[in-house]
Amino acid sequence: MKTLLIVDDDQVLRTTLKRVMSRYQLQVFAAADSHSALEVSEQQTIDMALIDLKLGEESGLVLITDLLIKYPKMNIVVMTGYASIATAINAIKLGAINYLTKPVSAEDILNAFAETQAQTSINSQAMSPKRLEWEHIQRILMEHDGNITKTAQALNMHRRTLQRKLKKKPVQG
Repeated sequence: MKTLLIVDDDQVLRTTLKRVMSRYQLQVFAAADSHSALEVSEQQTIDMALIDLKLGEESGLVLITDLLIKYPKMNIVVMTGYASIATAINAIKLGAINYLTKPVSAEDILNAFAETQAQTSINSQAMSPKRLEWEHIQRILMEHDGNITKTAQALNMHRRTLQRKLKKKPVQG
């Protein structure tokens, strides 16, 4: 039986994912932070890990390296509610085999782990970098209540550049 480690600081999501993924012939362990995840990995042999990008105040990206040192053949998938091209690239460079944008389903997770290292994708829906950027801009825009100036500042982007990007229709895929 394969083992899966779920690392997410959201207790409800962590508990739900653990219960759901256990139905797929997986032995599932869960941790709320990187320290707990490393403790679990010391006590159990872990085949796969599903790591949230934002674990409270820390980054889940740091955990990728720590786990791969112990288990070099471990398959790691990063999930996040705050997708960006930069974090997707960083996760893949650090050794993650896939990158998912929340909300995720059990099917999304299983498909992400089915990807091989050579066929790594940024998202189980094969979201293009331009679409990822569009989604990220829209999320930041909503966080700033539609204020273009504040959104541009948050994205470290010139206001006019942001306005041009917003005038374009969203990229499909």
